[in-house]
Amino acid sequence: MNEALAAKLKYLHLGQLLAHWDDYLKLAGDQRFSHARLLTHVVEEQYRVKREQLRQLRLRKAHVPEPWVLETFPFDRQPKLNEKKIMALYDSLTFMTQSQNIVWLGGTGVGKTGLATSFLIHAINQGYSGRYVLFAELLAEFYRSCADHSEAKLLSKYLSYDCLLIDEIGYVEVEAVQVGLFFTLMHKRHRKKPTLITSNLGFSDWGSFLKNAHLTAALIDRLTENSHVINMKQCVSLRAKLSPES
Repeated sequence: MNEALAAKLKYLHLGQLLAHWDDYLKLAGDQRFSHARLLTHVVEEQYRVKREQLRQLRLRKAHVPEPWVLETFPFDRQPKLNEKKIMALYDSLTFMTQSQNIVWLGGTGVGKTGLATSFLIHAINQGYSGRYVLFAELLAEFYRSCADHSEAKLLSKYLSYDCLLIDEIGYVEVEAVQVGLFFTLMHKRHRKKPTLITSNLGFSDWGSFLKNAHLTAALIDRLTENSHVINMKQCVSLRAKLSPES
């Protein structure tokens, strides 16, 4: 390849084509590709590479702490969990296409975060944008936004994600203004974009940290109206227990 053509490929951000130019030509010669078939092959490869680059970019922007996938979830260790229901929901992707929330409720270590994260990654892999955030971190962002009057900008950011995962709701001291912003976020996402939620507490206990009975009732009403609630209260912890000698 001459330098002028290489420069043009770089200008067009076709680095993958530039890197594999000779490979394509060799493949075309070995397989006796027609011009049309070679062009089709090159375009399909560029399309595949571009989609993969964008997928990786969406994953990075999602701030997922661990890349959980549903295929590795130990359903055999959670016989109380309805594997068939979860797999059907996952495979159909209806939670995305129908803007349905999914709420996982259960004790520590039962796999709520792993399941929720796998659903988020699945949506991202299918072309949707997504974001993972701990409830405590979200509240901290709300608090800072009040200080610099950037609440609207922050809400706009979290409303923009096609799929939002809020992990570990509960056990955090919440100020009234934070409760209000959290309710606003959930209200504006309601029936428009799905929100995935995990919590160690049952809905009946949410009032203990939200400290606003009316907003708590309204929030739970919106979360459950168009959602799937997966009760994992009877599930066992999957975390390895330390021996007494450890």
